[in-house]
Amino acid sequence: MTPDDAPTGSDEAESDLGISDFGITAGIPARAGEAVGVPHPHDPRFELAAAVRRVNSAMVGLKIDDAHIIRAASVVSELADSLERAAAPGRRPRAQPEAAGHPQEFFPSSPVIGFANPISPPVVVESVDGGLEGLAWFDYQYEGPPTCVHGGVIAMVFDEILGAANIAAGCPGMTGTLTIKYRKPTPLRTPLRVEARSVSRDGRKVTTRGAIYNEDVLTAEAEGIFIQLIPERFMEMVARTADSSDVLEQMRADASRLRIKPASEPGS
Repeated sequence: MTPDDAPTGSDEAESDLGISDFGITAGIPARAGEAVGVPHPHDPRFELAAAVRRVNSAMVGLKIDDAHIIRAASVVSELADSLERAAAPGRRPRAQPEAAGHPQEFFPSSPVIGFANPISPPVVVESVDGGLEGLAWFDYQYEGPPTCVHGGVIAMVFDEILGAANIAAGCPGMTGTLTIKYRKPTPLRTPLRVEARSVSRDGRKVTTRGAIYNEDVLTAEAEGIFIQLIPERFMEMVARTADSSDVLEQMRADASRLRIKPASEPGS
């Protein structure tokens, strides 16, 4: 079964299938925009991630003497030891993106939009008129040229928000090419506006465009070509590269929910 020949069904069935954590679908159109959701601020990981972001920013950008840095390193090391001792075996399952839900919740642990990931700024996004709009604030840890956001960070942001726009439009895929034009320096510690929209589809190829603005000044723009996945092939790749049994079990659960069988399994 490919994205183009998957079975169709009722609205309820479509909602039940949806999109897997691996970004694949059973080829059933998503009902994007029907559900109005908001990110759930009660997750305690959000609070921990926010605190770690403050540590990152202070360490990279503030004038702190070595004695305080040494003490902080000891405290953070003890905290890491405590978290690792408290952890259950295996990897924590990732959330399932829901195309009809709030785009902020597509990937809560994303390094771009994930409130639960201390690496992320995070970029705050919402669905607007068939695309995505968002706000970004890049602190000291994202600096490239003096006072400016690192170009590689901008590329990562575009890769994520263009991909999220595709999920919201019901046509998720993997990045094939990503072309970025850096129009102006993108400043640090400044409110920025981001936009992304899926603009066309040709077979399994989806074209998506995005932009970053400092007020009304365009600082960067991107165009991506995304390839909609053949689910069975992607799942076979994950099976070959997975580093733990937990990942394989989640993949199989996704496959069962999407009614997809890898070609290597009996009965496919």
